[in-house]
Amino acid sequence: MDFNLAEQEQQLGFRYGYGWFTLFSLFFIFVFHYSFSSRRRNSKETPVQESSRAVSESDSSSASQFGISDLVSDADLEFLIRNLGDRKNPDEKWENVIHKTNDHLSYSASCLKPKDAPIKYLSTTVFENCSPELLKDFYMDSDYRLQWDNTLLHHHQLQLHPSSGIEVGRTIKKFPFLTPREYVLAWRLWQTSHPHTFYCFIKDCEHPLAPRQKKYVRVGSYRSGWRIRKVPGRNACEITMYHQEDAGLNVEMAKLAFAKGIWSYICKMDNALRKYIATTRPQVGPALTAVSLIQKVPLELEPNVVVDIPTTSMDEPLTDKTKEKKLSRRPSKKVLANGLLLLGGLICLSRGHSSLGAKVALGYFLTKLRKRDASPGQSREG
Repeated sequence: MDFNLAEQEQQLGFRYGYGWFTLFSLFFIFVFHYSFSSRRRNSKETPVQESSRAVSESDSSSASQFGISDLVSDADLEFLIRNLGDRKNPDEKWENVIHKTNDHLSYSASCLKPKDAPIKYLSTTVFENCSPELLKDFYMDSDYRLQWDNTLLHHHQLQLHPSSGIEVGRTIKKFPFLTPREYVLAWRLWQTSHPHTFYCFIKDCEHPLAPRQKKYVRVGSYRSGWRIRKVPGRNACEITMYHQEDAGLNVEMAKLAFAKGIWSYICKMDNALRKYIATTRPQVGPALTAVSLIQKVPLELEPNVVVDIPTTSMDEPLTDKTKEKKLSRRPSKKVLANGLLLLGGLICLSRGHSSLGAKVALGYFLTKLRKRDASPGQSREG
């Protein structure tokens, strides 16, 4: 019996010792595998700029043949100008989100939730003691934005079309508790014939140098743009922005995060702008960009022309017939024609013609006059 008990204790001790040895071996294998995987993953996940540069070098020939000249057109500028205007569709119910001011800037924003479309934002920011040219350069300086914008992980240029000024780039942004978002965008800038007014329109696109990656969420619906101009009578400028994107977020959660966090972001932007104004920055990015190749606003889309052309909808394009109809309304010609008709009738009466022909002529003159002037409240009895 004692022998059997000793044998059992020996077997149990062996089993327990073997069990601890097994656990220790598994733990050692796990640690080794994790460290090896980490080194392997780090070697694969090089900085985005290096990987993108490698892709750019290997696919440069295919990229040069990738057409981007029509990605952003004057029709997009027309769309932007209408949506930045004060005239809004009465059927659209915009909701005021925020209005904040301090000594250096003011910010206000409203939003609209269309049916079956991403939420729209319309905002206006006024920066004191700043010129439109400087604010335009600040907004488009992605290298400097990397220094102050914590949401921006990476940005680089993919392609530039010299004649149209269209630029395509890839941007990676991070947000709390979310997978980083990847943006492949095309943009173009315009300036008006008179100074101090700039436009930029940005939209999503695809590009062979930016293949989709599983570690990022590609934003597939993106339309955004802004207008920068001087505030009349003040040493200040304003940027009015239209923005609509589908980043895969809950609408109400996105609205709440925007309302709670946008003012601190704008204040941080203003601090970065003041430093941008006070310092001299060397050229870091590519020499040619959409900023250096800024285009002229077409004459028919100049602000003084667009304002005088009524549209029934924010999405209704401005047609040549509408413009010709508007420009053909010249009251001076109408008054002159009516005056000539009335003068002819008076001449007939002054010469005393009582013949039937004179009466018919006078009746014709008066009939034409009534047809031209026939409108409620304009006819007079004599």
